Amino acid sequence: MNQEVIDDKELGHIEIRRNVRAKRYSLRIVNGSVIATIPHGGKMRELLAFIDSKRERLRKMLENHQAQPVLNADARLQTYTFELRIILTQRTNIYVSLKNSILNICCPETIDFNEVQIQQKLWSIIAKVMRMEALRTLPSRLEMLADRHGFRYSGVSIRHSKTRWGSCSSKKCINLSVSLMYLPEYLIDYVLLHELCHTREMNHSERFWSLMNQVTGGNAKKLRKELKAFPVFTNSFRTVPLPTE
Repeated sequence: MNQEVIDDKELGHIEIRRNVRAKRYSLRIVNGSVIATIPHGGKMRELLAFIDSKRERLRKMLENHQAQPVLNADARLQTYTFELRIILTQRTNIYVSLKNSILNICCPETIDFNEVQIQQKLWSIIAKVMRMEALRTLPSRLEMLADRHGFRYSGVSIRHSKTRWGSCSSKKCINLSVSLMYLPEYLIDYVLLHELCHTREMNHSERFWSLMNQVTGGNAKKLRKELKAFPVFTNSFRTVPLPTE
């Protein structure tokens, strides 16, 4: 698959890929940039016309799917259970340790943090550690809150959900997103209590919010507003396909 790059004044850096196995022109957003595919026999002028026809949608999608921060020795990330530190060393490989609430990722001094493969590897490491920590802490936290407020649920699972902090099935099984680990403890508790309340009220009726106020000391709306405003970036490169219609 051949690749080339064009710079668009409005859409920015666009990576062009020629794929002999592709059957049609396609566009997608990957980590805040546009990637366009030309099928076998396709023409650049046809691709540019296709991009222009999708320009407004691409612009809006780029606004909603900004690139992740670049991880390097200056990067700072605080999660529920650990702080990230990236350290340059004389080692020839990447070494990872989690101790005393510090996740150390030791990298060779010669590493190029601008390489996509390096960023993917670093985010992959963080994703694995976050899932491990989520499995260690979230189920016990959920159980504690359920016991405190008299809720009953049938099970709990941890998933890499990108669209929801959590959910509750009709069988009272609660699903929690690993991304909860980006939140402070009081907002994690809000999400857990939200799902526990769904074990009694499956919709967002007045009775549901009344129950939420009971278990949050009357702060349900305030906490909901804080959660919506909380700045969270995902722990894997975002890939958003654009329908070709």
